[in-house]
Amino acid sequence: MHEIPLAGGPVLFRGALDLEQRPGGGLLPRRLPAWTRQQYPDAFMDFVSAMPSGVRLAFRTAARTLELDLLTTVRQFDGSVAPTPAGVLELVVDGRLVARADAPVGRVLRLAHARAAAREVPGEPATVRFPGLAEGVKEIELWLPQQTPCELLALRADAQVSPPEPSGRPRWVHHGSSISHCTQADGPTGTWPAVAAALGGLEPVNLGMAGNGMLDPYVARTIRDLPADLISLKLGVNPVLKAAFKLRTFGPAVHGFLDTVRGGHPDTPILVISPVFCPRLESVRPDAPAAAGFGAEHTKAGDGRPDEEPGDPGEAGLAPLTLAMVREALESIVLSRRSGGDPHLHYLDGRELFGPRDAADMPDGIHPNAAGYRRMGERFAQRVLGGGGVFA
Repeated sequence: MHEIPLAGGPVLFRGALDLEQRPGGGLLPRRLPAWTRQQYPDAFMDFVSAMPSGVRLAFRTAARTLELDLLTTVRQFDGSVAPTPAGVLELVVDGRLVARADAPVGRVLRLAHARAAAREVPGEPATVRFPGLAEGVKEIELWLPQQTPCELLALRADAQVSPPEPSGRPRWVHHGSSISHCTQADGPTGTWPAVAAALGGLEPVNLGMAGNGMLDPYVARTIRDLPADLISLKLGVNPVLKAAFKLRTFGPAVHGFLDTVRGGHPDTPILVISPVFCPRLESVRPDAPAAAGFGAEHTKAGDGRPDEEPGDPGEAGLAPLTLAMVREALESIVLSRRSGGDPHLHYLDGRELFGPRDAADMPDGIHPNAAGYRRMGERFAQRVLGGGGVFA
């Protein structure tokens, strides 16, 4: 077996924007550039950026057997009897999925909740093998599990490896939340962006960040600086789920995000996608206050009464966000406020990708299951990439 250098060698990392050199000598693919790590709000965002949704190793070889040594990092929440599944690696040969292998469980992070301080249980690297490949020179893509950070230690093949042939496919950069990250998909090629890209002949870069689709400026600057033929932004569900914005602040944040992206892509088609149907979030969050912000700064001098009664139109912008409000705001921003000066900006109601009729494939009321994600990818390919679509 020949050992193939992973850094500076013939292997291309598609979908990764940084290869972090780890203390043990491995390479950790990340989906955001190194400079963004100084601006992450917490360790959870750091962990999510290292989850390699859409990241794959691409090369050309006549090898019949491939081996990859890797050390995974999985989480185990207090009260759980086992760590979260490490997922699978998938081997795509000449554009066709030919093999799958379970990702090994390595290092375990014990947590009280997703953003809690972790207690690390060390783990050992393991080897994943793909034997019995067809004869002849082949274009290989080895997809990493979308939900599990992987330190890559060694790649071996029983034949020489060379860089892949240029794909010639348009580069599609997509950003969104967990519903674009797709940890519940049945494998890395089953995420809806991967399904859509395969059907539409695109080269995907998936910047879907579970729990972190928060209109972060460092994400906007990343997209601004990336080469891209097509850009899509699926916005709104995390600001509702996390109560991170009010209507007053959400609209300007969306404008600012779009302004930043446009700064690097003045003519690139951009599609803004509103939230898909999520039964648990279609009304006001039950734990959100019915009216916002009647502290001392809102009271009349001397009488302690609010300047404006709850429900007054002057306070509407401070009410808790709902998905309906977000969809209305995004549609207005794209189709009314910006369309006149930006003919390459488009809008899609996310319910066209996953709507009320699909609720059976959303068991937790927020995230589609594997079948739901595949249907989303198929519908995106049909409605957006097919004839008459905005990316056709």
